[in-house]
Amino acid sequence: MHERKNFNTDKAPRLNDIFPQAVIANNLIFLSGMAGVVPGTGKLISDSFEEQARQAFLNISIILEEAGSNLSKVVKTTIFMVAGNDFSIINKVYPEFFPNNAPARSVPQVLPFPGGILISVECIATL
Repeated sequence: MHERKNFNTDKAPRLNDIFPQAVIANNLIFLSGMAGVVPGTGKLISDSFEEQARQAFLNISIILEEAGSNLSKVVKTTIFMVAGNDFSIINKVYPEFFPNNAPARSVPQVLPFPGGILISVECIATL
């Protein structure tokens, strides 16, 4: 029998009550898309793509740690960025969070998200 459970923490923003921040199954953690929302305020950190990207990764780090994992255990990221933003910013921010053995990554460009969100990052990590 496969174990599967939804995971949420109050220490990171929850963008929607319909879906969890993460699902844990078979020693893997699947994080839902996370935006650059500041914990506690529910508001975007700013309208800066770079600041939103950095905050999204900080939020992911919080969720992973609360679930019993960490950024070093991330094996795959998918970064959805609003078209027109600069890939060089992602390439600048990414090594801040993954300085060694960076996980696999894909970065599709998308139409604008609601509410000024410029980036949404999801990932898969091991426990």
